Amino acid sequence: MRAAVLTGPGALSVVSVPEPACGPGEVLVRMRGTGLCGSDLAVYAGRRPAPYLPWILGHEGTGRVEAVGAGVGGLRAGQDVVVEPDYCCLACADCLAGRTSACAGRAAVGLTVPGLLSEYVVAPAEFVWRIPAGLPPEDLVCVEPATVARAALRRSGISPGQSCLVTGAGSQGLLLCRALVEHGATVFVQEPNPARLDRARALGATPLPPDGNGVPYFFETSGAPGVAEQGLRRLARQGTAVLIGMNTAPLGVSPRDVVAGQLRIVGSMIYDHPGDFAGTIAALGSGTRPRLGAVVSDRYPLDDVRAAFEAAAGAPGKVWIDLSCGATKPPGTPGTGERTGFGCLRNRSSPRPSPVGTTGFEPATP
Repeated sequence: MRAAVLTGPGALSVVSVPEPACGPGEVLVRMRGTGLCGSDLAVYAGRRPAPYLPWILGHEGTGRVEAVGAGVGGLRAGQDVVVEPDYCCLACADCLAGRTSACAGRAAVGLTVPGLLSEYVVAPAEFVWRIPAGLPPEDLVCVEPATVARAALRRSGISPGQSCLVTGAGSQGLLLCRALVEHGATVFVQEPNPARLDRARALGATPLPPDGNGVPYFFETSGAPGVAEQGLRRLARQGTAVLIGMNTAPLGVSPRDVVAGQLRIVGSMIYDHPGDFAGTIAALGSGTRPRLGAVVSDRYPLDDVRAAFEAAAGAPGKVWIDLSCGATKPPGTPGTGERTGFGCLRNRSSPRPSPVGTTGFEPATP
């Protein structure tokens, strides 16, 4: 099969890799599409090192069940699915308390274990979600980041009718604007890219006016240094800041500022299994408008994956890779090659492919 493989910073190509085969408790998925986000771009650029090279990127994926392993119930070949790409252990104290985002043994697809930018992938059945039939792939590649947005909204405690500021209108910020508007909040957005700002406006957000201070809620999605501090200064007393975007710069706010303002600062890391993903899946079939896919701006075929990564940083919306063409075997044929997925849900090792040539993989044939 073919996969997009990173061999160094900015060095991404489509190569032939062994087809995976699912074991007990696992599901083989023929991928249909994979979205790109900031964490993918960080690995691609080398700002976030891959665990090893060559490395398969991607974690926002949708596809169709090809085969299921022994002991898997509720899923069968031919069903459309999305992958929840954060495999928590389900056994530690945090998982048992429902805080799976804090699981110390969590495996992050595309970041700590190989990703979804390949024609076929294997995933633990607990993290493969059946979806309503007939939904466009543009909606489905947004399910994972939409769940991040919904979790941030839940953790904030914002109520319908209250106002908020969202900084950053990349794909994550756009999905958060959409979720907040749907929730009934009044959403102000700050974004320097005019095309992104227009897309946020189309989703129901309002550009932040120059005197836009005193908001009770602030959501930071850009991860740009200094932006969180600006937003904190715009908060009303007893306001809540929810930080989603990440960088490594120290937060330039003093304890005195936080105490005197009686501020609440919440770090919102991904989502908690299974409730947050289940809520997003349930909302997919509700007919809510605008659709998740309204944040999508660009689609690229797998062969143009490098161009997609280069374009994503400045794109006006979500960029996704279409994997629906050129599959290397017909639907319904179980995988028979070397296993590249988990042998077990709680196996945290990342199996390395057998070396072929100097890159670890063979070049894909056209």
